[in-house]
Amino acid sequence: MSKLRIAVLYGGTSAEHEVSVVSARSVLAAIDRDKYDVLPIAITKQGEWLLPDRAPAELKASEGALPEAGGGRAVVLREGGDILATGREPVPGPIDLVFILLHGPGGEDGTVQGLLETLGVPYVGAGVAASALGMDKSLQKPLFANAGIPVTPWVAVTDAEFARDPQAVLRRAQDAFGLPVFVKPANLGSSVGVSKCRTPMELQRGIERALDHDRTILVEEAIDARELECAVLGNDEPEASVVGEVVPAHEFYDYEAKYLIEGSKLLIPAPVPDDVADLIRRYAVQAFKAIGCAGMARVDFFWDGEQLLLNEINTIPGFTPISMYPKLWEASGIPYAKLIDRLIELAFERHPK
Repeated sequence: MSKLRIAVLYGGTSAEHEVSVVSARSVLAAIDRDKYDVLPIAITKQGEWLLPDRAPAELKASEGALPEAGGGRAVVLREGGDILATGREPVPGPIDLVFILLHGPGGEDGTVQGLLETLGVPYVGAGVAASALGMDKSLQKPLFANAGIPVTPWVAVTDAEFARDPQAVLRRAQDAFGLPVFVKPANLGSSVGVSKCRTPMELQRGIERALDHDRTILVEEAIDARELECAVLGNDEPEASVVGEVVPAHEFYDYEAKYLIEGSKLLIPAPVPDDVADLIRRYAVQAFKAIGCAGMARVDFFWDGEQLLLNEINTIPGFTPISMYPKLWEASGIPYAKLIDRLIELAFERHPK
């Protein structure tokens, strides 16, 4: 019996490119090669699709940075999973499934999912609509609120609004929450472009910084709370993992604290009362269903000791060695390689529908 050919798609054009490369390293190291014939496909920051010269594990980066994909033969994915590549070397093909490990716009937002749907190729994770909603925090928050899940209070701001009258935007944000506040792009993850703003000047700079990454941003009330996370796995009957807690090395869990320095801690299971953990698990599954998610998601919460608030959902959570999603499932009884198997099974289960 021939092995399934799995394409691991990583890199991408977003500001989370390097995180995707590190996620791919971990998945390629853990996937069962006795079950699967694995084909890495890299997308460069410029949007080129490549059969890479070097595997993600071989890519190097300067100190204090993460590696970037690049170098290889140009590749084209065609209908039914057939692939074409430049050069004389034969191409192993066709592929049976794509394991998408792209983070951020251009990969996690439904664009690549739409391409694969058009080509009739199964893929791991949420579909087009759920991916778009899961990426855009300005769209998902009203859905969660309408589903009865308490969410972090927010104000959405567009680049056009800020360009037209920046002072009006600053007044609206401060009137809503006072200071400090958090400012973030609506369509990015890994804390890219996120600022904690304590003064009007910091607020203006934070908005300008976030608008460098996205045309819609969020200004959110700064919640003095613990950061709790829950992983969800499944399709029609999703299950929630144990709850974990992030204790960041910095004041909040920014990009540097996540990926570039040591000191942040992951507490699994989180030291919270059982009723709080049960509520988080219930809300996580409820949020997963609210956007029509499939396969996997990580759902993030704030808890101040009394109030529990949903912060956001991530439909392609990190798979790096320090990422919470695989660690939560390992603590729930599903080791990394088995988690990959289960995600592939769920993808094939969903595809015919």
